[in-house]
Amino acid sequence: MMEELVTLVNEQDEQVGTMEKLSAHQEGSLHRALSVVVYNEAGEMLIQKRAGSKYHSPSLWSNACCSHPRPNELTSEAVARRLQEEIGLTCETHFSHKFIYKVDFENGLIEHELDHVFVGKTDQLPILNPEEASEYRFVPVPILKNEMVENPESFTFWFHLIMKELHP
Repeated sequence: MMEELVTLVNEQDEQVGTMEKLSAHQEGSLHRALSVVVYNEAGEMLIQKRAGSKYHSPSLWSNACCSHPRPNELTSEAVARRLQEEIGLTCETHFSHKFIYKVDFENGLIEHELDHVFVGKTDQLPILNPEEASEYRFVPVPILKNEMVENPESFTFWFHLIMKELHP
């Protein structure tokens, strides 16, 4: 399998190097990431349950797609590529916002990302890549917000941050 590289950045989102993805998560190096939030025409949000085989945050609910652009790949191009690779969707997206977060996981990995959030809309149904996600559902935002309050441990760390920004 080809080594997967991430783009290391400074807090101004300027590239400062590249690193193998697992190493970046072991060392807690700040790197560029992307998160895609998808709604259907009814305004329900598409969420996915991360595959149980993921090396961090396995089997947790999260936004439609989370990944990393490849070095020298435009983040918007990475969004389209990863939507297709992870959940078999093609839809127009637009940039929403970006933020930096850092979280230490129980398994010793550290997520330190400058996350670019994109938003899209489609009524297509996902075709899940089982290496990425095990389930999906469309959920009305008020119900999702209640679930996230009642069972915060069932959702990824970064998804809580995205929801606070998009649906305060």
